Order: sequence, then structure tokens, then C-alpha cells
Amino acid sequence: MTKKRIFSGMQPSGNFHMGNYQVLSNWIKLQEEYDCIYSIVDWHALTSSYEDTGKLPERIENIALDWLSAGLDPEKSIVFVQSHVKEHAELHLLLSMMTPLSWLERVPTYKDKLQQLGEMGKEINTYGFLGYPELMTADIILYKADVVPVAEDQIPHLELTREIVRRFANLYKPIFPEPQAILSPLLPGIDGRKMSKSYGNEIPYAAEPEELQARVRLMITDPKRVKKTDAGDPEVCTVYTFHKIFSSQQEQSEIAGHCRNASIGCVECKKRLAEKMVTTLVDVHSRRKELAAKPEKIREILAYGAERARKVAAATMEEVRSVMNLG
Repeated sequence: MTKKRIFSGMQPSGNFHMGNYQVLSNWIKLQEEYDCIYSIVDWHALTSSYEDTGKLPERIENIALDWLSAGLDPEKSIVFVQSHVKEHAELHLLLSMMTPLSWLERVPTYKDKLQQLGEMGKEINTYGFLGYPELMTADIILYKADVVPVAEDQIPHLELTREIVRRFANLYKPIFPEPQAILSPLLPGIDGRKMSKSYGNEIPYAAEPEELQARVRLMITDPKRVKKTDAGDPEVCTVYTFHKIFSSQQEQSEIAGHCRNASIGCVECKKRLAEKMVTTLVDVHSRRKELAAKPEKIREILAYGAERARKVAAATMEEVRSVMNLG
């Protein structure tokens, strides 16, 4: 039986952080069940950081290190850098010819991010930023992906992908599947907002134990729990959100009970969380250090992945050109 195909990617816009921990954990599990293609989408990083590309090569290498040390297997999955497969750009260009501008403008995250990043002094009122979901569409359908792991805020982007697939089918020929979503929850930042380097609320995935513990100590808790003797609500506490990922079911139940009964304080709760996170990540960090000492191996893995990806992409583009009567 042929496996269904998955495509997903992450931007090298900064150091990989714990907000994407569950996403990466899901990727590792999915590679046992699906034909998986995972890309470091460096062109996407340019949509909001086009003015500063000096650190891009280092960031690409770092995110590859994080992926591989966490357990992505380059033999089970295709792992590559987006810009190493030029067919992404070609398909994006062709899709931009047939996608109504209004479709891009109505994506909910577009105006929100335009405002947020504009307030931070970034000039992102560009076609590249507006066309981000269309480039995402090209990434996905270039490999005829059946399934895409996405965070909830990217569901509108995937719906746009399906709309573009249907429009392409009506105009030319139905050669692409309509990809379905697998939800990958994101962990919040230490201030409760979406974790982002832009907000300064991130926990680096490769953080040493001392840094990790320091960041956990800064996590916000239930704002109504002012004193240790105040009863708290774990469901509104950022620390407990992390406990639900890193602690066992029994430990979660105990922590929730302690919080509601005020039998331990937030400082102790954070200490226990930091210990669980350090223990969970110790092997990942050890593998990362070993890989970091072999940069040529990382480059070989990415080159191997790009070679495999290009074969799939080239076949798709040959079909696209044919149905569009190009060349």
C-alpha cells in the first residue's frame, strides 16, 4: 500500500525554539507512517526579514542541526533547503498569474501581522509578504502532498491552498490533491503569547540547562495567584501548559492538585518543570553537539535531500507545463 505524502516546513528566521517542540515531535512520529518531505523554507524567511540575510546560512545550519538531533531521519524523510530546489519559485510564479489578489488579502493573518510587524518598525508592505500563502501553496502542491501538519493559525493558509488547487483544476487539469490538515499545537512563550523571537519570549531549543532554567523561572503563572497561599487555576497557567507536554499524566494531576490547593508555590512548580525539560532534552542536546562538530555532514545531508526533492519537483513541473501549454 502506497503511503500518503506529507509536506511541511519551518523558517530559519532565528534559532529554533520550544514553541515548535510539539510540531517537531509530531514530524518525527509521522515519518514512520507517511512519505515525509520537510523543508527549511529560507525564501519564506525573506518575506519579513529580507533586509538582513547575513545570518541566514548559520540559521539554516542551526535548524538542520535541531531537526536531525531531535530524530528526523534523512533516510526516512526528505530533508532539504527550499531555495536549493528552484521549482518552488517557478510554480509560485505560475500560481501568482491565476490567483485573485482578493484571495491573498483576505487571509486573516495578513493584516494582523502587517500591523504587528509594522509597529516594530519593519517595512513589509511588499508583494512577497502578501504572497506568503501562495508560496506556501507552491511548496505543498509541488510534491502533491496529501497531508500538511500545521498550527491552528495556518489553517486559513491551507484552505487557500485548496482553493488554488481547485482553481487550477478548473482552468487546466486536476493534477494536484487537495491537502488536508493535521493540527500541531504550539507551545506558548514565557509571557503566554505565541512564542517568537520578535517578542523576546522564546526558549531556545538548544538552550543549556542553566539558560533553560532561567527562562522557565520567568514564565507567567495564574495572575490571580499573588501569594503562595492563594489557590490557583492550572488551566490559565503557562507553566502548566508545559507540564502537560513534559510531565507524565500522574505528575500533571499532582501539579494541578497542588496548584488548586496552594500546597506548593509557583517557584517550586517551575523548578519541577525545568528539571523535566532538561531530562527530556539531554540526549537531543548531546546528539546536537556531536553533529555540530561535523558541519560537512550537515551539508551532505541537505544536498542529498535536495537531490531527492528535485526529482519529485521536476516531474511535477513537467506535468504543470504540459497542462498549461508552456514549453
